[in-house]
Amino acid sequence: MNKPLRKIYPYLFRYKGLIGLSVLFNVLSIAFSLVSVGLVIPVLQLIFGVNGPMSESITGTSLFDQIKREFYKQIEYRLANTSVSEALLYVVIWVIVAFFFKNLFHYLGLYVIAPVRNGISFQLRRELHAKLLQLPMAFYAQRQKGDIISRITVDLREIEAAMIVLLEMIFRDPLMIIGSLAVLLWMNYKLTLFVLLTLPVVSYVISRIGRSLKRQSTTAQSQLGSLMSHIDETITGLRILKAFNAEKIKQARFERINADFYKTSNRVMRRYDLASPVSEMLGAIIMAAVIWFGGRIVIASDQFGPANFIAYILFFYQMIPPSKAISRASYNLKKGAASAERVLEILESENPITSPPSAPKITEFKEAIHFKNVHFGYREEIILHDINLTIPYGQTVALVGLSGSGKTSLVNLIPRFYDVTSGQITLDGRDIREIDLKSLRSLMGIVTQEPILFNDTVRNNIALGKPEASHEEIEEAARIANAHDFIVKLEQGFDTVVGDMGSRLSGGQRQRIAIARAILKNPPILILDEATSALDTESERLVQEAITRLMQNRTSIIIAHRLSTIRHANKIVVMDKGKIAETGTHDELLSAGGIYARLIKLQEF
Repeated sequence: MNKPLRKIYPYLFRYKGLIGLSVLFNVLSIAFSLVSVGLVIPVLQLIFGVNGPMSESITGTSLFDQIKREFYKQIEYRLANTSVSEALLYVVIWVIVAFFFKNLFHYLGLYVIAPVRNGISFQLRRELHAKLLQLPMAFYAQRQKGDIISRITVDLREIEAAMIVLLEMIFRDPLMIIGSLAVLLWMNYKLTLFVLLTLPVVSYVISRIGRSLKRQSTTAQSQLGSLMSHIDETITGLRILKAFNAEKIKQARFERINADFYKTSNRVMRRYDLASPVSEMLGAIIMAAVIWFGGRIVIASDQFGPANFIAYILFFYQMIPPSKAISRASYNLKKGAASAERVLEILESENPITSPPSAPKITEFKEAIHFKNVHFGYREEIILHDINLTIPYGQTVALVGLSGSGKTSLVNLIPRFYDVTSGQITLDGRDIREIDLKSLRSLMGIVTQEPILFNDTVRNNIALGKPEASHEEIEEAARIANAHDFIVKLEQGFDTVVGDMGSRLSGGQRQRIAIARAILKNPPILILDEATSALDTESERLVQEAITRLMQNRTSIIIAHRLSTIRHANKIVVMDKGKIAETGTHDELLSAGGIYARLIKLQEF
């Protein structure tokens, strides 16, 4: 069995009781299925004409033989006292009863397996989502968002299907085949041995067809992930695409990805669909051989009559659907194994940014944040070089520089979104890698350049970092961020759902809610990444005043291209090509006539 799927087995074992019930119901369904076919023998004997008492031909002493003997006696009683039609009606009623219980137990088997089927996806989906929340930012920098979504949706469905066919392949279909074979051996062992000699040929042909399906399925799932990423990118950037008349360019790229997925999907489906007709054709060939070989036995022997031979063929036919199901199941398992590899890649990914065992939890910040000989890079490319910087408690430190100079990368190291490649960052003299991660981040409030809101109410978005906050606290934070007035004018005020990424709000409104969220958390360390860049002039003035008041007696780190907003910072750090080029106050840097002075002149111009 495929190794990736073996790692999914523990999710099945959680439902041992339900699986046991399903096996029991399937065994009963198979038993009644065989009984319903076996009842055809007396029907055929009645139609062809009965030569002598049927019950006397049964000489065995087993429970099965005793039941069969008693059944035939009932038929003989009706033949002797009523008519052939009455005896035939008696047998037909039992056929209906047998079919009823066969289908009843089949449904009960499906009924109890439903929570298993959905439960596997439920457990995996929950663990995947939890893992996605734990993994570091670097994990997502290397992957497409659509591919990750594909793994948590499409791939989970493939795994779910594979687990169900696995259960059927282990418990239901083999039991049906074994039960039918047992009856066939009991009816005529010579003919059955002849049939068994053909099975290795069938297995060989089916295995040859499915050999490359797993590889093709992996390719198809990867292409589907790229397709979903492209669609997500199109929707997110639709405004830009329309503004630059780039719809045709984007559509052409989509057509290429879609065509590749179309071709690969066709190859996968053709191999998958080949299973049924090939197995059915092989079954028909074997059936023809059985009729030829068995017909000769009927002609040459009086012990294996026409009624038994027809019943034998019907029992043999009972094995064809489960045999086809097993051949299809092998393909489903290959597709499931390909999906399991993709899902396990996420579940088994290591998170290097964790808290060490017994890491101390901190509840306050008293002294300073120190960068000591810090180097940092994504993969092999070094972004920050030899950063030495002190951010004292209660001071405002501004980071400025051209785009790509490393401002955001430097700030991302403080809450450990990434870890340094070399060097050390300390908080109150303690390496931040040795501090409990959650307690470290609890000291920080962040407002990003692109405000991130969730498809939830305004209230819940503001209270994200402090879910226990009262309505009064939320309102006060909104007032400080100059957001209260527009919030109360929304349809449902603070209970208004903002839409995906805050799509129902303007850019300035989204930014002010993000600022209110940071204000409500009331952290000792405040990180503002272009925090007022999306506001109009009047809102920016009001919010800037509120932020200035908020930053008193706090450590604030501001990233800003609009240099007028950071003139009063205690320290301005000028970044250039991943290095600290200049450090000082606004007046000191202006007098120095360096990079900062040139940036000021460019903005004034």
